[in-house]
Amino acid sequence: MDSNKGILLDSGTNELELVEFLIGENHFGINVIKVKEIIQPVPVTAVPHSHPYVTGIIELRGEVLPVIHTAKALGLAERALTSADKFIVTEFNKQKLIFHVHGVTQIHRVSWELIEKPSSMYQGFESHVTGVIQLNGHMLMMLDFEKIVMDIDPSSGLTMDRVRRLGKRERSSKRIAVAEDSPLLRKLLKETLEEAGFAEAEFFENGKEALQFLENEAEKGPIREAFQLLITDIEMPQMDGHHLTKRIKEDSRLQELPVIIFSSLITNDLLHKGEKVGAAGQVSKPEIGELVALIDRFIL
Repeated sequence: MDSNKGILLDSGTNELELVEFLIGENHFGINVIKVKEIIQPVPVTAVPHSHPYVTGIIELRGEVLPVIHTAKALGLAERALTSADKFIVTEFNKQKLIFHVHGVTQIHRVSWELIEKPSSMYQGFESHVTGVIQLNGHMLMMLDFEKIVMDIDPSSGLTMDRVRRLGKRERSSKRIAVAEDSPLLRKLLKETLEEAGFAEAEFFENGKEALQFLENEAEKGPIREAFQLLITDIEMPQMDGHHLTKRIKEDSRLQELPVIIFSSLITNDLLHKGEKVGAAGQVSKPEIGELVALIDRFIL
């Protein structure tokens, strides 16, 4: 898979590549940037008292990695192992995990503009799906892998303890815009930012909504008199965080607004993408304490 990571166009094109995989008859997708490799299933060592979604562990090139039963995590029927099954080795949120899936089909390059927000029609999947797109006559659902990991280990998400260590602060007059597509993470970010003293945060479900709002604000006056900073995720339907940052830095009315990218995709190999589009800072989820410290550097 590593050789495919160079296929993506430059940062800010609002495109991504998806690895399509199957769970039963359902088609799902994962951003190719999260995929280290795809391997054939190997024997898994069960771990006593582990979470029900965790099949066990395997050793891969000297590392011990957990294997997650993706079908079980989604509440779908389990089935016997077949020759089509695959292990997807992933890396995000600074950790490596393996997801057991029922097959991998192909890689698609798509525009974020074509990816729609999921609706309640995806009965039972809505909390685990961040976007949907029609490809080759069927619907492909973008799976929220971070949500699955937080279901297994809640401490892997945003926690108040990391913010409380900063002590009491007065930031209530400072306004921040936040673009984050995950309802769960929007809620957690709101709570943790409020704990950090930032009570005036405006949240948006994707980069397109955030950009339109900020453009409207800029029509009223200097943008930094209205907002001090923008925090954005990378993976979002309609418009991703890299493209959002690029659009802001190309707009003379908005370019003074500092942008911090807060994403599970922040790695040493990918920092250059955020730097290229003009991000003022980049923080890997779930390092909320580091995020708040970085916000303080750019707040007026």
